[in-house]
Amino acid sequence: MNDDVRRSEALRLWAEGARLIEARRYNDAIITLTRSIELFPTAEAHTFRGWAFSHQDRIDEAIAECKLAIEVDPTFGNPYNDIGAYLIQQGKLDDAIPWLEQATQAERYEARVFPWANLGRIYAARGDRPRAIACFRKALEEQPGYHPALHMLERLIAGTNGFAKIESSRGR
Repeated sequence: MNDDVRRSEALRLWAEGARLIEARRYNDAIITLTRSIELFPTAEAHTFRGWAFSHQDRIDEAIAECKLAIEVDPTFGNPYNDIGAYLIQQGKLDDAIPWLEQATQAERYEARVFPWANLGRIYAARGDRPRAIACFRKALEEQPGYHPALHMLERLIAGTNGFAKIESSRGR
């Protein structure tokens, strides 16, 4: 089997793994994504296998998968945001910031709304209203009407904070 055929089959398996995650069949997704990686490693398959691990509360393994994804393709933005989201989940806000900042600059990433919103959440939690507002505005530039960013921006502009618990956005 040549590389083009292997890559095509690996991407098909990745798409199937993504569908299995959406169906909450995490073990099946991990098996399918592992087959994809064994056939032809892609940043997508590593990132999504990490996402499946995260749904099983295997956060350290999820982060490791994202780092493998970055090794395969450092231009792919999803794993940078996902690492940031996982670190937020672990309460490691300072550690999350550089990963999220890298996601906002990634060459190959169509969902920059998520790292901007995640950065906004961190700055809001820290009480840094101006930076939080700037991040949420950037998120809305990326995706006008993104409800979580709109809601948080409205709260910050109104002078209310109350972001005791930070929920991160992984997105895809």
